[in-house]
Amino acid sequence: MVQEEGQRFEFGNNWHHFIQKNFGPERVRISKKHLLDFIERDDLKGLTFLDIGCGSGLHSVAALEAGAVSVRGFDYDANSVATSRYVQAQVGNPSNWTVEQGSVLDDTFVNNLGAYDLVYSWGVLHHTGDVWHAIRNAAGCVRPGGMFYVALYSADAQVNPPPEFWLDVKQKYVTAGWLKRRYMDLWYVWRFQMRYNPLRLPLCLWRMHEYKKNRGMNMFTDIRDWLGGWPMEFVYDKDAVSFCKELGFSLQRMATGEANTEFLFIRSASPK
Repeated sequence: MVQEEGQRFEFGNNWHHFIQKNFGPERVRISKKHLLDFIERDDLKGLTFLDIGCGSGLHSVAALEAGAVSVRGFDYDANSVATSRYVQAQVGNPSNWTVEQGSVLDDTFVNNLGAYDLVYSWGVLHHTGDVWHAIRNAAGCVRPGGMFYVALYSADAQVNPPPEFWLDVKQKYVTAGWLKRRYMDLWYVWRFQMRYNPLRLPLCLWRMHEYKKNRGMNMFTDIRDWLGGWPMEFVYDKDAVSFCKELGFSLQRMATGEANTEFLFIRSASPK
């Protein structure tokens, strides 16, 4: 599989550090609110939930808190799986939540997962090394009439600098040592958060404080994920919509304007 070739960013280590410092009821509440607000539901009662690229496990917990009857999460990164299992233990090892290691590019593994009412994959599929294969396999886990909630790095949002600039940055970051990575973290904040203006420091600090309101995440965790996220592919929004339409899905909602575009698709009752 393409995903297994070459050097990859240590997503699992990044999420491990985030969870150790930040996991708690408030993070779960924020994540649950973002999930339910986007799919425009009050809860997930009676629904099965598949978390593809479960990472920290935070969003799986959010789905359980929202009333999902069962949650299944998997991740390619062994450290992400370990982090999700750590979170499982923190919330009492619910019997209706399973976590395992697996790849969305592994056709045999994916075909054995079954079908779910809500398949969720936020900021994951573009990091596999074969985004269209990943989308196809993920979409295939949605039951007829079910929901597919996916977020993909948008090529439309990357104008200045263009996608090629960020692909070069990511390859440099993933091969860099600890010191150079910390330099690049600060370079990103200086150039893209403060825009070369020290007077913007108070605004930047305020944004860092408020950032957890976005899915319960942490700004520096996401900065490292953004700079180091390799392998990586950008996707044009219209291409994602067209591709999923060919798979038998209709677009219900789309949120743009950030690095990731969020899509909510519904699978037809008679899938292709």
